Amino acid sequence: MCRISLRSAWPRALLAAACVVASGAGSPAIADEARTFLERHWARPLKAQGRPPGGFSAQEASLDPSACGQCHRAQFDDWKTSLHSRAMGPGVLGQLLDMGADAHAHEACLRCHAPLAEQAQSLLKAAANSRSAAAHEQGLSCAGCHVRNHVRYGPPRRDGTVSRPGDGLPHGGWRASEAFADSRFCAACHQFEADGFALNGKLLENTYEEWRASRHAREGRTCQSCHMPDRRHVWRGIHDEAMVRAGVTVETRVPALEAGTIAAQLRVTNTGTGHAFPTYVTPLVTAEIFQADGAGRPLAGTRAARRIGRRIALDLSREIADTRLAPDAAVALDYERRRHPKAAVLVYRVRVEPDAFYAAFYRDALERGTTSAGRNLIGRALAAAEASAYTLFERRERLKGTP
Repeated sequence: MCRISLRSAWPRALLAAACVVASGAGSPAIADEARTFLERHWARPLKAQGRPPGGFSAQEASLDPSACGQCHRAQFDDWKTSLHSRAMGPGVLGQLLDMGADAHAHEACLRCHAPLAEQAQSLLKAAANSRSAAAHEQGLSCAGCHVRNHVRYGPPRRDGTVSRPGDGLPHGGWRASEAFADSRFCAACHQFEADGFALNGKLLENTYEEWRASRHAREGRTCQSCHMPDRRHVWRGIHDEAMVRAGVTVETRVPALEAGTIAAQLRVTNTGTGHAFPTYVTPLVTAEIFQADGAGRPLAGTRAARRIGRRIALDLSREIADTRLAPDAAVALDYERRRHPKAAVLVYRVRVEPDAFYAAFYRDALERGTTSAGRNLIGRALAAAEASAYTLFERRERLKGTP
């Protein structure tokens, strides 16, 4: 259980938002193979692998993702592009270094960001010397999901077959489980337990339960079907523009001009996201309409906007607003403004800031000087958070009567 006090030092407040808690399916106990497997597979903290079997080569005994990539090249190349590979990025590392080598919060955060016992040992060495080390920086690595006690686990092959003793496969093959295609596998790091950290009566991380309550669950569409299409190890989400485009629909109404007043509408619908959009507290989506001059410059006093997201205080003490869209829900931004004398076009835009909360938090920490050992890393994290923003949608309509 991740229990973090809001009265503790500043890094812990953000890590309460960043670390997630292992969970079962969130429903009454079901005696099925997947549940039994997952309860054992995600028993936290994970135990150290121990000594590898005597016949293992150095490659077979290695927990380094690059060792896996020598045979599983496509999966390794996909993983390198994913946020899982950067789960221990400069923002998390900077905070953990500020906590020092003996901080109890390390375990709560590492359980998902770098879950192997060997990674925890690597981080402790780094914290003690105020520097980084390789093993924990690999984030959620291949072994984090697929290796326990040097035994490899994974789904059956695409044709349903599994490895057999005597096949002569590297590292003795693997033990197959259908749990790897079950959404409960993802719930281990994307769902707080029922008594976990909550604001305004709502768990901070509730993605699995949001999905379970949606038609996507009833229709049999799992987390993996969207985030691991064709078994690819990509896990695209709010940071990926193409993924977000596939999950929401944006519509506009042509502007009407009457008696010098412009009327228009921009509508955003969560048509394909199998959970709240956005699900977590860190992103911010902004729908806006404004007038611009002939050169495309926004005109002051003409902007209308609606925020989509769950806004919380930087110290995690309270929820400010929750305007997220449940699956199939929509929000409309109705626009009615006097036409500016210089207005030539009306601009409809949807902006996505995947790391809005992080950016504000890092900026505040740097300005107030509440980071020391991790200051350089926090600075890098701030730059990355600010750079992650993108324009999801933009349309420009020329106003009638414009030369």
